[in-house]
Amino acid sequence: MNIIVAGAGKTGLTLARQLATEGHNITLIDTDNRVLESAVERYDTMAMCGNAASKAVLMQAGVEEAELVIAATDADEVNLLCCMTAHGINPKLHTIARIRSPQYADQVMTMPEVFPLSLTVNPEKRAAVEIERLLKFPGFLQRDTFAKGQVAIVELRIDPESKLCNVSLRDMGSIIKCRVLVCAVLRGGTAVAPSGNFVLQSGDRIFVTAPTADLATLLRSLGIITRRVRKVLICGGGRVSYYLAKLLESDKIEVKLLDKDHNRCVELAELLPDTTVVYGDCSIQHILDDQGLQTVDAMCSLTGMDDTNMLISMYAQSTGVSQVITKLSRGKNALAGSLDLGSVICPKELCSNDIVRYVRAMQNQTGAAISVHSIADGQAEAVEFLVDSSAKYRDTPLKQLKLKNNVLIASITHGTQTHIPNGESMFTEGDTVVVVTSGRGILKQINDIFA
Repeated sequence: MNIIVAGAGKTGLTLARQLATEGHNITLIDTDNRVLESAVERYDTMAMCGNAASKAVLMQAGVEEAELVIAATDADEVNLLCCMTAHGINPKLHTIARIRSPQYADQVMTMPEVFPLSLTVNPEKRAAVEIERLLKFPGFLQRDTFAKGQVAIVELRIDPESKLCNVSLRDMGSIIKCRVLVCAVLRGGTAVAPSGNFVLQSGDRIFVTAPTADLATLLRSLGIITRRVRKVLICGGGRVSYYLAKLLESDKIEVKLLDKDHNRCVELAELLPDTTVVYGDCSIQHILDDQGLQTVDAMCSLTGMDDTNMLISMYAQSTGVSQVITKLSRGKNALAGSLDLGSVICPKELCSNDIVRYVRAMQNQTGAAISVHSIADGQAEAVEFLVDSSAKYRDTPLKQLKLKNNVLIASITHGTQTHIPNGESMFTEGDTVVVVTSGRGILKQINDIFA
């Protein structure tokens, strides 16, 4: 597919890399020629230097032959104008715009005839929603839900004191008292697809598939005591912090927000009437202590600097804060995975996952993925499919199927019942199937899982 990506920032480059890897023809547009030269060297893309909202630039980038334009520049106005201009040149075009301003988002929703957008994404708001979900279910480092919330893949870290330390996967059942499936393990920064004989070690990060109804049992069985989050400290006053505080206010959670920009504090205090906004540098230890870091149920480090966020989170962990959430703008990597940062949230990756799912659905309208989640620091994907009439091997026991290498069927949901499958399990039309893959092949539709 011919795709134009406007904006070579963090989100644009992430999309260019991921979509080029999946075999699409990518043309990047940006006003910074040095960034474009670097992108062309690193990824298999074309580049166009210029204003993405300009008709002339879009024409030179091949908008007449393109099937999709993704506008992800730093300016909402440019993104909107880019999509409107591109759609005016090529009415068959699909358009996706990154819109961060709440005012513009409302306009797009209420005036669809004016703004011809196929999809809008807001990385900061998406990250805030993800953080809120984690705060509502403390105990997990990451939690992705599927099948309308009936099944989840959760991430846990194996500490030396964990009941699962030095336990083989085959023996897990006697400890956790519910049926789960360990679909991936991160050990030393490398993802492993474990067998039943795999023995968990301290430092492992495991990704577990389970029915949502069994998550509380899983935590209790592991001795992970969780309680409802009542007090949250947010470090940083950016967009993610604003959206998160707004959500937590609605949840009746006590929120304190700390930022070192006085003008921003004044602005946030007006926007967030039920949040305590404090002017201060959250990277200074005594300021964190003075603001009651040790008394909160959760701390979210959401400043604009990754290194600052990591330092704050490591200090919060050392003081015994029950739940720590760290925002990393540049994405998860082996270094971050080796540090005790609590839950790690990357806005650009969340946004990219949503766009990649849309692109795959464009290619395969029948049997396309419903959702795509990156797990194990991007080394594996969990993909959700709805079984329709085009799916092969319906009503056939899994033990009779030959799947591709590094493909695992993690769950099957039939109506309101979710099953962790065994060899006798089967899926039928109307079921939801979650598949985990760590291979290089892209699963665009359910039939792609078969060898």
